[in-house]
Amino acid sequence: MKTSLIRYVMAASAFLLTTAAWSLDDIQLPPGFSIDVYAEVPGARSLALGEKGTVFVSNRKGSAVYAVVPDGGRTRTIKLLDGLDTPNGIAVHDGDLYVAEIDRVTRYDDIEANLSKVPDGIRLDIDLPSERHHGWRYIGFGPDDKLYVSIGVPCNICDEVGYGQIIRMQADGGERETVANGVRNSVGFTWHPDNGELWFTDNGRDMLGDDLPADELNHASSDGQHFGYPYCHQGDTLDPEFGVGKDCADYRAPAQKLGAHVAPLGVRFYTGTQFPAEYRNQIFIAEHGSWNRSKRVGYRVSLVRLEDGVPVSYEPFASGWLKREAVSGRPVDLLVLTDGSLLVSDDHADRIYRIRYSGSEN
Repeated sequence: MKTSLIRYVMAASAFLLTTAAWSLDDIQLPPGFSIDVYAEVPGARSLALGEKGTVFVSNRKGSAVYAVVPDGGRTRTIKLLDGLDTPNGIAVHDGDLYVAEIDRVTRYDDIEANLSKVPDGIRLDIDLPSERHHGWRYIGFGPDDKLYVSIGVPCNICDEVGYGQIIRMQADGGERETVANGVRNSVGFTWHPDNGELWFTDNGRDMLGDDLPADELNHASSDGQHFGYPYCHQGDTLDPEFGVGKDCADYRAPAQKLGAHVAPLGVRFYTGTQFPAEYRNQIFIAEHGSWNRSKRVGYRVSLVRLEDGVPVSYEPFASGWLKREAVSGRPVDLLVLTDGSLLVSDDHADRIYRIRYSGSEN
């Protein structure tokens, strides 16, 4: 275990992104689609949409939260909050903005009416861990109007009580319950638009080589399911340490294996009408990209197609942020606007992109 930890720390310390010259012309999309820059936002991470069209954007490393406001066919960006502790997760519910830091969630009331002077926040009464390893939260409100919060594990591989979960509660933080267990580090979840069931991405463990284990797209068909970590990875591979005496059949397998180390973060069902009908209720995933692989993978938006609620394919949708091991962008989160276009945040290039369909080839 000690040797693995040393290798893990050395690999993390050695990871340096070689930045490529950036051009939107490098981004490859299916015919008829185009991409442009919707807004420039430092370290753009999680996205949330207000009722008046404001896009709220977190900045995990920069300790800030921004608002991107539509303004006569353009946008303007406002810094709303600063000095926060790793604000990653954000959500809007009943007009209020919720911001998740490491060990707290704070509500800012009637936010779109108060963009010029944000009201004092109200901290929810939620007991959250303070460990920083995988401690950045992802949050969202489900179709049940409850607040969902991810709790990543404080390690690469370990078995700690109270971690590796997705929990939910009332909007005020009360009536907490566990939705899913055995989840190493989920930084993106969403709900099926028809049946309201939870789908989420999960980042697999490190230090098992370039091709193991697969990152995961998971489907929680009921509450309380266990998705395998740290005992079983990718639904069929026992962990060399924590899998001893275990059986992968005892855990919920991923709905779709993704690439190993692609780092899937934001996940979103396409619910708009601008894209062709074949994209309706299909799943887009923002793959942030590998840091721990001899040849980099990810750095794209992928598409998982469903038939009767079951994944049948996994393919690139928007790619080109990785060229010959040089990186020009790292997709983080996704958001469908009311006009049906798709936003993609990028914390490496400090931008939010907009992908649109025009019906003519690019």
